[in-house]
Amino acid sequence: MRTLFAIFVACVLFVPPVSTADEDSDCIECHDDLPDFTITPHGETECLECHVGGDKRRHRRGLDPVDCAACHDDIVEEQSLSVHGEHGTQHFEGAELPSCESCHGDLHTMVPASDPASPVHAGQQGETCGTCHGSGKPAPPGVRTLRPIEAYTASVHAEAAGNGDGGPACSDCHTAHSPLHAADPASTIHRSNVPDTCGDCHRKITRQFGRSIHGMAAEVGVTESPVCTDCHGEHRILAVGSPDSPVSATNIPTRVCGPCHSDLELNDRYGLDADQVPSYEDSFHGLALRGGSQRVANCASCHGVHDILPSSDPDSFVHPDNLAATCGNCHEGAGTRFAIGPVHVSADDKTNLVAYWIRAIYIPLIWITVVGMLLHNLLDLIKKTRTYSLWRRRAPDDCVIRERMSLPFRITHAIAALSFIVLVVTGFALRYPESWWAMPFQAWNSELRGIVHRIASVGLMGACVFHFVHVAVSSRARKQMAAFLPRIADFREFGHRLAYNLGRRDAPPAPVRVGYVEKVEYWAALWGTAITAVTGLIMWFENWTLAWLPGWVPEAASVLHFLEAILATLAILVWHFYFVILDPAVYPMDTAWLTGKPPFARAEERGEVVREGNDEHSRDTPA
Repeated sequence: MRTLFAIFVACVLFVPPVSTADEDSDCIECHDDLPDFTITPHGETECLECHVGGDKRRHRRGLDPVDCAACHDDIVEEQSLSVHGEHGTQHFEGAELPSCESCHGDLHTMVPASDPASPVHAGQQGETCGTCHGSGKPAPPGVRTLRPIEAYTASVHAEAAGNGDGGPACSDCHTAHSPLHAADPASTIHRSNVPDTCGDCHRKITRQFGRSIHGMAAEVGVTESPVCTDCHGEHRILAVGSPDSPVSATNIPTRVCGPCHSDLELNDRYGLDADQVPSYEDSFHGLALRGGSQRVANCASCHGVHDILPSSDPDSFVHPDNLAATCGNCHEGAGTRFAIGPVHVSADDKTNLVAYWIRAIYIPLIWITVVGMLLHNLLDLIKKTRTYSLWRRRAPDDCVIRERMSLPFRITHAIAALSFIVLVVTGFALRYPESWWAMPFQAWNSELRGIVHRIASVGLMGACVFHFVHVAVSSRARKQMAAFLPRIADFREFGHRLAYNLGRRDAPPAPVRVGYVEKVEYWAALWGTAITAVTGLIMWFENWTLAWLPGWVPEAASVLHFLEAILATLAILVWHFYFVILDPAVYPMDTAWLTGKPPFARAEERGEVVREGNDEHSRDTPA
């Protein structure tokens, strides 16, 4: 008996145990379809360390789930408290929680995170996270961003990450294993922590932002103060030069600065000026920007980008002592002789008194003038429709109609008319950039409008020069133009015509070659051209203006230019077009600008019809 016991003890003590390697060999005998596990991050880990119960005694009863916490307990604990974990305070009922394997890949084929083929590599995280947060799928319960991955993949961050240029992936902002809800103050994407999160990569910009008025306000808990994501976006962060980027030149006033600085409640709460955005939009800079110009100054051009300071701060770009240097970045010499005038000027602002009084005078003047013209022409139309046929009356065979516009005058008129039409279209396209006639310029080239407008202005000024030279060198032209000098008789003619149209007189005024109608047109055209030319040149050569003229001049010139353009355009439409198109004496058109001679009814009205053989028809007549 003792012998048998000794043999048993010897077997137990001296028979070598089954090694792990042998156990692994046993696993490979059945699982020979697995790839080479040794090259994975867990390559030195034995099978039974993860697959507890995989030995021969328990294999038939099934394997216990792989417990990553056995080695990675700190990471598993981290995740369990995150939005992805079952114990997370922001866990939402019904959400399918990600597992280690769903992110890192299969345990047997897993590769290191530094490997581009890894699902958690920076270049692959968008696709990996997109499994749950992807485009085309409903957002998991409680996730407010509907398509974050679609937005991220279109961003400069995703492009840089995909190219291996160090762009941030999902885990760089949300963390890898402990993402928390954005509303959680401990979350890396909570708005109070966003500057620090972005600052991991953008250190210099974050330091600038921290010293800015926005950064200091955000630091003390002002939730309305913008942080990085408020301006650049959250996931779809585009390059500054992209037209769709919120921080592109054309979008900054409307999509970045405008929403806050045009909010009346915010402005009232923090004592901000409520007219900053509207006044900018109505300025040349704002109008040009609305028209698609990428070169004109926007909010950031003057106030700064990340280092925005109050205008009272001596280091602010818009501090009065620094305005000359700030404006000088675009306008060389600006403010070197005179202080830069007020920048944000609204229509009712009396800071620029000259501009204020121009508006106060011109706006009522436009109403009075245009309404007066309308009433005058309406009375004339009603009277003439009773005495004229809409069909032109033909001249008798023995009548000769004098030439009213010689060739040089017709050339002047053609150049001026064409230039004026182009000026009106391109000028109001700047003022109303969203209008249909402005769209072709924006679709083709936003700078084209300004080029065409300047060419047309040269054409109009050139027509005036040609006209004055013609008058200077031609005695006949001087004699013709002498008839356009105002006289007392013009007032009597006006009174007689008004009384006749109202039925107070039985006969119209005696025929005159140049009456008050033509004189009003001529002198108004000269006045309007002079005003718009001078103010236009002031704005055209803005660098010279800002360097040599007082600061109030550009704003006053801009206001006067625009209001005079309105008056001139309405005068042409209401006054000139009536007498050359709608007037029954010339309907459907006065042909003098083409042939030099008016229709018979108009010529008879002006006393420009003579009988053949009468020497008077050879006399010079006014143009």
